[in-house]
Amino acid sequence: MSKVSLLGAGSWGTALAIVLANNGHDVTLWSAIESEIDMLKTYREHKDRLPGAILPDNILVTSDLEEACKDKEVIVFSVASPYVRSTAKMCKNLIPEGQIIVNVGKGIEETTLMTLSEILNEELPQAEITVLSGPSHAEEVSRGIPTTVVVGAKKKKTAEFLQATFMNNVFRVYISPDIVGIELGGSLKNVIALAAGMVDGLGFGDNTKAALMTRGIAEITRLGIAMGGKMETLAGLSGIGDLIVTCTSQHSRNHNAGELMGQGMSMEDAMKEVKQVVEGVYSAKAAKLLAEKCNVSMPIIEAVNQVLFEGKSAKEATAELLTRGRVAEYPDLEWTE
Repeated sequence: MSKVSLLGAGSWGTALAIVLANNGHDVTLWSAIESEIDMLKTYREHKDRLPGAILPDNILVTSDLEEACKDKEVIVFSVASPYVRSTAKMCKNLIPEGQIIVNVGKGIEETTLMTLSEILNEELPQAEITVLSGPSHAEEVSRGIPTTVVVGAKKKKTAEFLQATFMNNVFRVYISPDIVGIELGGSLKNVIALAAGMVDGLGFGDNTKAALMTRGIAEITRLGIAMGGKMETLAGLSGIGDLIVTCTSQHSRNHNAGELMGQGMSMEDAMKEVKQVVEGVYSAKAAKLLAEKCNVSMPIIEAVNQVLFEGKSAKEATAELLTRGRVAEYPDLEWTE
């Protein structure tokens, strides 16, 4: 069994800690938030985010970053995307050469347009950076409800090691060399999920949301391929799989925030109401800038940005999307006549 540490004790970090502990690993769960540490130590439960999910005895809870980083086979970065860089800077001198790091956050840094693994490679060049993503809401994973995810790594040997570390009979893990595709699928689906929530908030139906999700994955795929990702990845667990669950689940903070905006609430008020980091808000502007940089058409992403940052109503943005010029679904397909 391995010594595994998770940096970030929010819902996803806590859920993965439970998975890893149930697999028999020696698990350390770290947070910089003292009140969170006190709660987890006192109740062995994240009462705010994962009520009812009890931490197994083989999880050590700590606020000591050195303790969390020392002598670990695997370190999981489970902090929210806006805090990945600052957390990496904090532990830079604690990370040894060749340390395996698994990023499980999802996002794109607005100021640099870097993915989270790119940030970690920049801040922790001595480490081996990998990713894990897929349809995996923490509320279900922590309760042992079955799902499947994908691990991305440069080295197949590392991917297989992580597959064996995380996988069990209710948490199936696939492997892939396509880190770029995995990260972009996981990040951009949050922006589409905001739009799906807006559709529900406006009172539209299943047809509307299915159409939005389908055209959303088309946009994600266009940008993903332009940035070096693979179509197969974006049609897989971290693309379509994660998009489906995030656009439709009651557990999705992005969908829930979008729904409030569709009902007329401002972005700021919606984020306060959800009471968690809404990753799609942070990724939306970066996604728009990446689309412009790569000369890729992403009208849904553009519309979400208009609602978030330009004061346009969700109803108006939807109307403009539906009345754009006539186009083919896939322009590259050839006509026989």
